[in-house]
Formats: sequence, structure tokens, C-alpha cells
Amino acid sequence: MKKNPPEKISDICHSFLSGLNAILGRKLFGVYIYGGAAFPDSFPTGDIDFHVILREMLTERESSALYDLHASLAQNFPPFGGEMDGYYILLEDARQKSPPKSQIWTGATDNSWALHCKHIRAGRCVVLHGPDPKQVYPPMTWPELESALQGELDYVEKHLRDYPDYCILNLCRLMYSFETKDVVISKAEAAEWAYNAFPEWRCHIELAKKSYAWQATPQDRQFMLSEAKGLFLFACEHIRKSQKAKNNK
Repeated sequence: MKKNPPEKISDICHSFLSGLNAILGRKLFGVYIYGGAAFPDSFPTGDIDFHVILREMLTERESSALYDLHASLAQNFPPFGGEMDGYYILLEDARQKSPPKSQIWTGATDNSWALHCKHIRAGRCVVLHGPDPKQVYPPMTWPELESALQGELDYVEKHLRDYPDYCILNLCRLMYSFETKDVVISKAEAAEWAYNAFPEWRCHIELAKKSYAWQATPQDRQFMLSEAKGLFLFACEHIRKSQKAKNNK
């Protein structure tokens, strides 16, 4: 757990917190950054994942002001200001195990809640405001984590042609987590594990990493698009074998 965000997103995080304090006042309970920005590897940050924890429900005026805040961040802090990906969650909901609904962006639910709780409680977060996250986020059991992992796998299947680089790297993480029951791992760490474990997929992993660094060519993207389904099928079979092996123990 860290108090200070990485230097490359420090300015935007401080501006975000300042805006939240001005809009929400005492309603603001906590602000937690998680995801890639909270891991100590050098993998490029694609977006800024966050939870804003609220003591009370938002008013229409506050919701409108928050929309304006995000528009301002996008304008003043490109590119990350436009890549703020998170949820505004009531404190009473954050203390439950069921996925919480966001109080802004109608219909948004943190369906990876179990995984996010596990990461944050393990210290893979930046606390911009609020208490130790263990005072907020509930512990999760393996069946709850496994269900969330399955949800991630379903998401990958639906978006293979939309985000092939993300899907390739997340499949590495999913194979690792199902095999080891360890979900607290970054895409960079999982990619390194898969690179060594599955030599036949090294080219795909390298291209996905290249894409995350904004260095992929159109030919690279076309290759990933044509090959992502094959890796998905391979990953599903590896996961099935991992689950079977654990059930037989």
C-alpha cells in the first residue's frame, strides 16, 4: 500500500483529489487507486483504475460537477486524464461482498469486485484519501475469486476483436491465477510467467506488450486479431485442466 501515486500520474491524481474534496466535502470517505498504476513494474499504464468511496448518495448537482471534473481532467492531463476508469461507491456497499453499483455512470457495476478487493487488501493500491483499505474492503474466498475470474474470461471472449492486446495479456493472468490460486499479479508479471511457460505463444505475448507501449504496427495488430481466438481456446483448455487437477486433490 502506497500513499503517493507514481510520478507519471502524480499531477492528475492530486488534481482529481482536490476536485473531489471541493465537490463532495464530508461525503468523501476514501479514494483508492488500484490496477496497473499500483504495481511496481515498469509496464505502461493504460488507464487509471479507481474507487471513490462515499458516505452518502450523490445529489444531481454533485453528479453533474463530477462529470465536469472528469471532462476537465481529460482536457488538462492527456492522455491519462481521459482514461480514468473507476466507480463511485457507497461505503455501506463497499463493505459487502456482492459487486457494488456505481453512483454515477448509470448501470455500471464493478463485476470484478472480488478481484479488486483482493488486490487492494494485499496492498496493491495507492491511498489518495481515507483509512487503511482493510477497514473498508471485505476479504474474499477462493470460490468468490474463481467466479470473478470466470467473469473476466467471459469478458475476454466477447472482446477478442476489440482489444486483442488486452485480451492476450489478461489470458496470461487468468491462466496463472487459475493454476496457482494467486490473483494478485500484474499483467506484466503474468506475461513473463506465460512467456516462459508457453514458448509457442511468445510472439503473441511480445506483440501485446509492444502494443501496450504504443509501438505496434498495423501488421502487428492484424496478427493479434487473427491469433487471439487460438490463444483463448488454448487458455480455456489450460484453465479446465488446472481446475480438474485441483478438484482431484
